Amino acid sequence: MTWYVKASSLVLLIFLIHCADRPAVERESEADPCAIALAPHAGESKEDLAIAHLQEKASRSQRPAAYLERLGWAFVAKARVSYDPGFYKLAEQSALCIESKSPGINEALLLRGHVLHNLHRFQEAEVLARRLVAQRGLSFDFGLLGDVLLEQGKLTEAIDAYQEMMDQKPSPQAYSRSGYVRWLKGDLLGAIELMRMAAGASGSADPESAAWAQVRLALFELQAGRLPVADSLIERALALQPDYAPALLARGRLLLAEGKDEESVSPLARAATLNPTPEYQWLLIDALRGVEREKEAAVVEAQLLERGAVDDERTFALYLATRGKDVETAVRLAERELEARADVFTLDALAWALHAAGRSEEASALSQRALAEGTRDARLFLHAGVIAAALGDSDNARLRLDQATAIERMLLPSERTHLRAAISRTSAD
Repeated sequence: MTWYVKASSLVLLIFLIHCADRPAVERESEADPCAIALAPHAGESKEDLAIAHLQEKASRSQRPAAYLERLGWAFVAKARVSYDPGFYKLAEQSALCIESKSPGINEALLLRGHVLHNLHRFQEAEVLARRLVAQRGLSFDFGLLGDVLLEQGKLTEAIDAYQEMMDQKPSPQAYSRSGYVRWLKGDLLGAIELMRMAAGASGSADPESAAWAQVRLALFELQAGRLPVADSLIERALALQPDYAPALLARGRLLLAEGKDEESVSPLARAATLNPTPEYQWLLIDALRGVEREKEAAVVEAQLLERGAVDDERTFALYLATRGKDVETAVRLAERELEARADVFTLDALAWALHAAGRSEEASALSQRALAEGTRDARLFLHAGVIAAALGDSDNARLRLDQATAIERMLLPSERTHLRAAISRTSAD
């Protein structure tokens, strides 16, 4: 998982560096999760002020567990708005602090499970989620279980968990999860219906979550071809959460889909500044190259090449394979990602990397597995079509490339270049 060295998570980084050179026994005795979670926090945002307030309450209380739980979720909220995963580690320390005082308490297990999920430690999170479901079985326990099962490619089990979540308590969180599953299974209209419910039920008390739902819905509407609707949803997201990186990224994608390449650069540059990870940088690079700003694109690409393997292995592997650069590294990264994360997109990433490395037979089997759930995703279709063409399966290649073409507005510009080239090759055959 990414480690950004920001002032916001500097307290944890300093503590870890301080302990790094000490003997293991001494480190273990010093690693007091309560001291880490309650180390003074600075900042003037509402999230920062909430953290500082809860730290003070927890420090003074004779029964601090409730304050520590709220502190942990405050760190989670800060991680989401700051794009700094160091705050997830601080949330984990909050959970561990609670457990050090009250072993096995369910509230701490849910918090820690959520943190492990966000740090991509899915197998560890599944253990906690199953324990929660067995011991307590509340709506959010099933939500966590569904999340970690989904990431590991256990979609049928994830759907069962989400259904239990919905049956217990229909909520924005349940609607959004169910909507995403509908999309994964190829039901775009059903996904839109449920995501509209999620967006409509999300309140101003949690503007980041409400903005997230609006952005997810906007991308579904973009895929459906309703670009003005998508644009209005992005506006709503930015009204709820100004300078919201996912909304700025979605705006850039929408502008590129409309052929407004020059206009797309500004929101994409801001999004990549706020959240400098491969997904954001890749789209900015493509936009800059589309308007012949190669020097600026090269600067962003240098940043991506330097940090991509640390920040997001899967997307970086896709980028390398799409660009035809260092394809063996792309294969290695995608293979490592698959060890922890076996969803359709990781299967596809490894398939694409293997194809780029000249191993199209192996790639084909993985690509078919990626398509098996019925997901209607332009990238999956593009990769499947190119791989099929490389193996001489012209009929399947044309089918998949036609499917990609129908929703090519969802592809990045560099991917559309691959699509046009593949169509040209198959038409000539």
